[in-house]
Amino acid sequence: MEDQNKSKKNRDETTWKESPYLIIKGFLMGSADIVPGVSGGTMALITGIYTRLIHAIKSVNSSVIKNVFKLRFKDVLTEFHWKFFALLMAGLFSAVFFFTTIVPLQVYMYTHSEIVYGLFFGLIVGSIFLLIVEVSPEHRGWKNALPILAGALFGFWIVTLVPADTPETFWFIMLSGALSICAMILPGISGSYILLILRKYDYILSELGGVFSSSPFDAILNLVPFFIGAVFGLALFARLLSWLLDNFHATTILVLVGFLVGSLYVIWPYQDREYSESVRSVEVLPYTSPLVQELINREDTPDLPRYKRIGRTVDVGADPEGVKMVEVEIV
Repeated sequence: MEDQNKSKKNRDETTWKESPYLIIKGFLMGSADIVPGVSGGTMALITGIYTRLIHAIKSVNSSVIKNVFKLRFKDVLTEFHWKFFALLMAGLFSAVFFFTTIVPLQVYMYTHSEIVYGLFFGLIVGSIFLLIVEVSPEHRGWKNALPILAGALFGFWIVTLVPADTPETFWFIMLSGALSICAMILPGISGSYILLILRKYDYILSELGGVFSSSPFDAILNLVPFFIGAVFGLALFARLLSWLLDNFHATTILVLVGFLVGSLYVIWPYQDREYSESVRSVEVLPYTSPLVQELINREDTPDLPRYKRIGRTVDVGADPEGVKMVEVEIV
């Protein structure tokens, strides 16, 4: 009887009727992941699907993996919260596409930083009050402020850490993957910010870019420990959060609210932000190539952040036909 109740509790209760709501919530999570300092976990907590998200991640267990290898897909779909994930991912990837191509949020972060960060700052402040109101009255007294204070201090400590030099060994890249994915599902703590603290943000982006180069094998090998760490970190951490939410729900929510409070420092819109660009790779192309011509035509546009730009001109003799060659820098 206990196993049946547990199975019923962990079953995916997602219905197609709530599709629009889950897609919109996934859209909010995706838009938050684009902005440094804001995590998708923050939006999941604000929109009220945080517990469901943790249980959905937890549904990927050893039984599901065994059924995949045994080709028992009916059993896989019964245990795995595929409907919840499908709807959430549809909204999330829609947001990533929308805010990187149609409305380039990553550009507006430079040109209209006060508006972008102000929007998320106000959203988080409002959600803090809503989450506290939802906590049962017996957990709202001053004696229960300790979890919020502890979460706020920890969150503030994380977002104000100064990056330090770190190695690029197998074990440290794996640890970076585990810590960044754990931060990604924690409200108020950005996974990309953890990579910045560990000095592996540029390294991971560079290797991801190398996957689409002419020689992707080395890049894939370098990313293997990162993804191994991310998988194990997500699997273990989601189970820990699930256990905390099931057994200490109010206290866990108050600690997560504290994370949100602590993260407000880095999202405060009226502060001076300095942006620096680093060249991740350089590609030498003919002056007549379509990409080079496109980048040249952009020179007359406002000074916005670029991901590819024209570098120095290479010696004409570098090309056997005498065509002028230029460097394209990927930043």
